Amino acid sequence: MTADQGARAEAGEHFDNPRPIATLREFKVPATVFMAGRWADEYPREAGDIGQDRLFEIANHSYSHYAFTKDCYGLPTVPEDGMRADVERACAAFRKAGVRDAVPYFRFPGGCYDQRSLRRLSAAGVTAVQWDVVGGDAFATDADAVARQVLDGVRSGSVVVTHCTRSAAPATERALRTIVPELRHRGFRFVKVSELIGAAGGRHGASEPLTSSSHSPAGHRS
Repeated sequence: MTADQGARAEAGEHFDNPRPIATLREFKVPATVFMAGRWADEYPREAGDIGQDRLFEIANHSYSHYAFTKDCYGLPTVPEDGMRADVERACAAFRKAGVRDAVPYFRFPGGCYDQRSLRRLSAAGVTAVQWDVVGGDAFATDADAVARQVLDGVRSGSVVVTHCTRSAAPATERALRTIVPELRHRGFRFVKVSELIGAAGGRHGASEPLTSSSHSPAGHRS
């Protein structure tokens, strides 16, 4: 949810979507939720509820959901001298909503970054996390197509990015009901980003880890 979408929320557009979170809970799928601070301010009860659930961990997706580089899917751009403040403002929004233990990872809005933004991010005390499997669920209405794209792309150690927005990712929850059982049937297990990073250090067990990563802001393809 970008910082200037408050009027759209007031007009009735839903930038929240409880159903994918409920489905992850139903299937007991751990996930890292990269949350925008503006979203947490708009939906503090939902943000706090997710943040207090041990099945999930909350990571930073900026406050404004503005891009950290130019020419990033048409998003407005955070000025370089405002990048750290934007990240820190998101952390403050999480705390206000009752999220006490957000992990120090950051997903760039749109996935767009450069060396300048990485330096600013380092100063903010967070580590950038990208992905290798795009769910393709942003604005998608065909849940089967989303599921196929994920299932065709997943490998050992993959990070899968999906969305959690009612108005812009209406097929996600239905796709998850296909994706999760099939990946488990193939021998994968789901973990949070923090565990996946730990596993990369040689501390994983026999099962291959797979991270399911959802985020709550609206709209564009990440």
